[in-house]
Amino acid sequence: MRILLVEDEPEMAAALRAALGQNGMVVDHASTLAEGEEAIATSVHSAVLLDRNLPDGDGLTLLASLRARKSTAPVIVLTARGELGERIRGLDVGADDYLAKPFAVEELLARLRAVLRRPHDLAPDILRIGGLEFDWRHRCATVEGRVLELPRRELLVLEVLLRRHGRTVQRSALEEAVYGFDDEIQSNALDMHVSRLRHKLAKAGAKLEIHGIRGIGYLLKRAA
Repeated sequence: MRILLVEDEPEMAAALRAALGQNGMVVDHASTLAEGEEAIATSVHSAVLLDRNLPDGDGLTLLASLRARKSTAPVIVLTARGELGERIRGLDVGADDYLAKPFAVEELLARLRAVLRRPHDLAPDILRIGGLEFDWRHRCATVEGRVLELPRRELLVLEVLLRRHGRTVQRSALEEAVYGFDDEIQSNALDMHVSRLRHKLAKAGAKLEIHGIRGIGYLLKRAA
C-alpha cells in the first residue's frame, strides 16, 4: 500500500512516516504543493494524507488537482484549521475525512483504515493458495497454521504477487509497492527480496513458486 504524505513540519512528517512504515505502508513524502503535484503526476497512491498549511499554498489546491485527474484515492486532510467552516470546505472540495491537529497517530491510522475500506470490495479476508493462507486484514501469512515470519519488504513483495497470482507482475510495479521516493535502491535489491522470499516459502512448505520472467518481472503460482 503506497501512501502520499504531504506535510511540511519535519517532526510531524518523520513521526507519521515511521508509524505508517511500521504498519507495512510505503510512504512518499512531499513537503510543498509543488512536490505533491509531482508525486500525484508520477505515481498512483492508495491514499493521501494532506496538510493544508504548506509553504507554497493551501493543500486544498492539491486536493482539487487530484480530483481533476479523476483520482478516487481517499484523502484525509490534516490541519490546525479545525473550525466547522474549514472542515466543510475541505469535505466539499473532495476530502474523505478531516482530522484537526493535534491528533493521536492511532486515531489517524484507524481513520486511514476506515477510508481504505470499500463497500464494493467483496474480496475475502483470507486468501488460500497452495499451502499458504494470507489474512489481508491482519497482513499475516501462515503455512499449515505456522506464521511465516517476513520482514516488511518481503511481506510487501508477497502481497503484490498474491494479489496478482497467476499473472506476471512487472518489476516497476513491485518496486513502486516496496520503495518510497526517498529510498535508495540498489540495482539488485528487489531480486534479493524475491530470492529470500522464495527460499522461505519453499522451506515452510507453502507449495508456491516464484518464477522470474526475464526482462519483465515475476510470476507467483502453485507448485506443480
